[in-house]
Amino acid sequence: MSSMLLSTIPQVSSSLSESYCLTLLSVQTKSKKTLARPGVKNVVLVEGVRTPFLLSGTTGLLQRTGLPKDAVDYIIYGTVIQEVKTTSILRHNINQRTLGAGFSDKIPAHTVTMACISSNQAMTSGVGLIAAGQCDSIVAGGVEFMSDVPIRHSRKMRKTMLSLSRAKTLGQRLGLIGSIRMAHLSPELPAVAEFSTAETMGHSADRLAAAFGVSRVEQDEFAVRSHTLAKKAQDAGLLQDVISFKVPGRDIVSKDNGIRVSSMEQMGKLKAAFIKPHGTVTAANSSFLTDGASAVLIMSEEKALAMGYKPKAYLRDFVYVSQDPKDQLLLGPTYGTPKVLERAGLTMSDIDVFEFHEAFAGQIMANLKAMDSDWFGQTYLGKKSKVGTPPMEKFNLWGGSLSLGHPFGATGCRLVTTVAHRLQKEGGQYGLLAACAAGGQGHAMVIEAYPQ
Repeated sequence: MSSMLLSTIPQVSSSLSESYCLTLLSVQTKSKKTLARPGVKNVVLVEGVRTPFLLSGTTGLLQRTGLPKDAVDYIIYGTVIQEVKTTSILRHNINQRTLGAGFSDKIPAHTVTMACISSNQAMTSGVGLIAAGQCDSIVAGGVEFMSDVPIRHSRKMRKTMLSLSRAKTLGQRLGLIGSIRMAHLSPELPAVAEFSTAETMGHSADRLAAAFGVSRVEQDEFAVRSHTLAKKAQDAGLLQDVISFKVPGRDIVSKDNGIRVSSMEQMGKLKAAFIKPHGTVTAANSSFLTDGASAVLIMSEEKALAMGYKPKAYLRDFVYVSQDPKDQLLLGPTYGTPKVLERAGLTMSDIDVFEFHEAFAGQIMANLKAMDSDWFGQTYLGKKSKVGTPPMEKFNLWGGSLSLGHPFGATGCRLVTTVAHRLQKEGGQYGLLAACAAGGQGHAMVIEAYPQ
């Protein structure tokens, strides 16, 4: 998937219809201060693409941008569940993909992994290289292939196999082979679980929703909203970052295939998926396991203009946060949003476009309630009062991870590109994206529209 990117770099209830299913607005660009700083290089987003996100990108960057194959200084990619044979997607894996895509073998590349914000880290690592004057043109992205994850032998079997490789006599080998039992043959599957607590993320989301009093109805309503808005955006041709992709052994896929518009009645029939039988997180109000890849071309503004590109947006301030992975695992947006606004010298009311990663509907609603709580702001954020919540008429208007899908390593680039496209479409100046990740981590970034 990533090689192609690099080569080509239920009806809504009446209570939701007005507040949630908003018609995309055409607004006048607001006159606000720019966030440019004297002596600091402007880093711009030139283009962003992705494959369709599929249940279990770069027309790709080169074709869409016309970028000369030797104009890239560095490539950074994020992934979460890595193939053991290629402990780094680079040099072995990424360079195979980049060479197949037509990039020079002289271009250095490396992999990053930071759970669900891996491609966020890939992008901001690139921003740092450009700001430091080390590079002028970087391809960053992410990829996840949940349909074919690495599966290991059990620890007992691995230990026996390693001992076999060191055995010196036939008797030693036969003795080791004879020690193998059925239990040795049980495979170890990758688990979407928190290392420090051994708790699945869905279980944590259910507890978090309960802690903030998020009801099952609220979660189902938000999930319906996400799928409905994603469908409207897809039908309206707004998801312009999606490129067609030839699935091996199958047809060409040109759009996300996880969007499922449903009704509250249908949603209500599903049973709890994690805390049974009384939990509120279900398969329908959770993001689904997804295959997908994404890519962005980021440059110094001077380089982009010199090459004749019209950038989409400036990548401005960003922060990474971390908090208690047991009881606050998914509250990254709540912690990251006020910090990045403070760094940028902005307030919530200055932001025209919000894009938050939707791991679970309960996670989104818990974050919104935490941000709307004076007690939480004072107790955990050191604020005098609450952070404040994003207005829903600005929030995830083209759907989100619940409906579009969530390939762990690729979602960050989708968020950034969506913010840039929405700012262009809606005439806004500032956008803010935020995401949670395993380990209690989170990321937030401010993006500024490029003057049209």
